[in-house]
Amino acid sequence: MAIFRFNPKRALALSAALLGLLGVAGTASAEGKIRLAQQFGIAYLILDVVRDQNLIEKHGKQAGLDIAVEWTQISGATAMNDALLTGNLDVVSAGVPPALVLWDRTLNRQNVKLVAALGSLPNYLITNNPAVKTLDDLSAKDRIAVPAAGVGFQSRTLQIESAKRYGRDQAKKFDDISISLSHPDATAAIISGGLEINTHFSSAPFYYQALERNKNVHKIISSYDILGGPATFNVLYSTHKFHDANPKTYKAFYAALSEAATWIRANKDAAADVFIRQQQSKLPVEFVRAIINDPENDFTITPQQTYVYATKLQELGVLTNKAGSWRDYFFDAAYAESGS
Repeated sequence: MAIFRFNPKRALALSAALLGLLGVAGTASAEGKIRLAQQFGIAYLILDVVRDQNLIEKHGKQAGLDIAVEWTQISGATAMNDALLTGNLDVVSAGVPPALVLWDRTLNRQNVKLVAALGSLPNYLITNNPAVKTLDDLSAKDRIAVPAAGVGFQSRTLQIESAKRYGRDQAKKFDDISISLSHPDATAAIISGGLEINTHFSSAPFYYQALERNKNVHKIISSYDILGGPATFNVLYSTHKFHDANPKTYKAFYAALSEAATWIRANKDAAADVFIRQQQSKLPVEFVRAIINDPENDFTITPQQTYVYATKLQELGVLTNKAGSWRDYFFDAAYAESGS
């Protein structure tokens, strides 16, 4: 089975100049236009369905508005955030911790807030080291692969668990043995074995592949274990400027997300076909269907356990501002959801 790999030719070519434009105001989209960016993988299935079925355009027409939708695929929260803050994109996607960090840092300035969840899907901390059964067994000899060491979803989740187990001053205990590596490359290393990297905090579909292809690979802990149950993995977020200037477009977008989530729950096998078509994946359709049908994975726009991140990361000093509830960092359209 081929490992799902990031294809740089399909990503947005962000030049080095873009990274230095944080202080330059970009041109905001006018009502009737929305520029979206998603990352790669099954966690973005809701957006795949929205795009495949032209749902934003559909809901715009129902409101008497022709909406021009521009789609981009980018890998990594840093590039996402830069493009959003420079006005080059209207809505971006990433894990809950990076989104909350941007909410925190732009409060009373660009006022970035979250739009919707993209699903509750666990990440698994897996290893091919037979001596490692729990986090306590990890040593200085082990190496943990994560997409963004110290700052990404996986590292922040480990920091929360480390603080709970070993004390706040040990929150970054596992940062010292973490290495930044893409999910595909880390998966290949875990499957092959015998390499420096023997542990990986992995998302779907990658941990499914590793567990299937190397019987020595086993789970140590999952993000669900750490957060106390099913929890949002990735979210969409935008600026108050776009939200307030484009009420009809925003409403159509949110309605499209809601319809896509409802459709996936009723059409899981067909949703696998959409994923393969939209992301040009070479994964077997049966494999993708098994992931979508896994009861651990819920493709919902309802936020779950995001407030755990907001409170714990504020306690650890990652966030400066303290949220009173999850509604403080979501736009009001999400309030209809029974979120957390």
